Amino acid sequence: MPSKVRIALDAMGGDVGAPVVIPGAAISLGRHQNTEFLLVGDRAKIEPELDRHPELKAASRVIHTDVAVSMEDKPSQALRRGRRTSSMWLAIDAVKKGEADVAVSAGNTGALMAMSRFNLRTLPGIDRPALASPWPTMRGYSVVLDLGATIGGDAEHLVALAVMGAAMASVLFNKPRPTVGLLNIGVEEVKGHEEIREAGERLRALNLPQLDYIGFVEGDGIGKGLADVIVAEGFSGNIALKAAEGTARQIADILRNELQRSWMSKLGYLFARSAFRTLRDKMDPNKSNGGVFLGLNGVVIKSHGGTNAEGFAYAIDVGYEMIQYDLLNKINQMLNRDGGALVSVPTEPEDVS
Repeated sequence: MPSKVRIALDAMGGDVGAPVVIPGAAISLGRHQNTEFLLVGDRAKIEPELDRHPELKAASRVIHTDVAVSMEDKPSQALRRGRRTSSMWLAIDAVKKGEADVAVSAGNTGALMAMSRFNLRTLPGIDRPALASPWPTMRGYSVVLDLGATIGGDAEHLVALAVMGAAMASVLFNKPRPTVGLLNIGVEEVKGHEEIREAGERLRALNLPQLDYIGFVEGDGIGKGLADVIVAEGFSGNIALKAAEGTARQIADILRNELQRSWMSKLGYLFARSAFRTLRDKMDPNKSNGGVFLGLNGVVIKSHGGTNAEGFAYAIDVGYEMIQYDLLNKINQMLNRDGGALVSVPTEPEDVS
């Protein structure tokens, strides 16, 4: 484990920018004193916020740029306009140059992925990166990927996602052999697209020592926590994420409205406050903030653009843990040890009669 974790922050990213990023960094520093920050953005906006947090100021260095990637920019536009000059690019570039161990941004997801992939490149054996994030479940948390970094993918891509997701889960959950499931429309082996069925056959045949493949998992199995890692291609993974976030907001709104309808409802809330507080904390998206772009030759963390300071601090915490417990080395070890097998194990011909 490194004695110091150096974190580059895109201080211009997200819906708010420095007024959220700087307080978030201060919160995270309070939890991890061995952190140093590289704050990239407009010095005139960063320094007034830093003056409010003397400890953070002492642990930070500011890199000035007044160029920011817009939340509305297309990835191609962001690359053309912000390459080598924007706060997002410079934070990623600090990782490439070895000036930082991890970059964290709440900025435009597509632009962040494009810049990260262009600048850092992918690891050997990885065709396309994936966005992975902790997901609150009935049993604690699971790692779910891909949440929309790329769309589509063949069986080989899904198997690579399983390997990378297992590496992340082993870091977050301290499990040497996390359970892995493939998101599908049913648990039966004959259901789903051909690439999903083939990926399941490959994972069973490989029987990798670093993960325990349990088979297909339906959508409701994510929230139940049926596996430590749930693998999906980016299209279905992103839909699952947005559906879950929308459901959480819907439940919160319904409860809030119902509890205000009558004095009996308000009285009932007084008796059940602890239960409601637990529900609120469990479903608070800020506390599961921080998606990891897996498959890059470097660690990049994506925060929700509309998060608050506490939520951004959680995203920084995820990056801290990925470095402290050597995520890249774990992924490389898995791929190098089993990478040849990932593409060489034949699958059995499918019988759908």
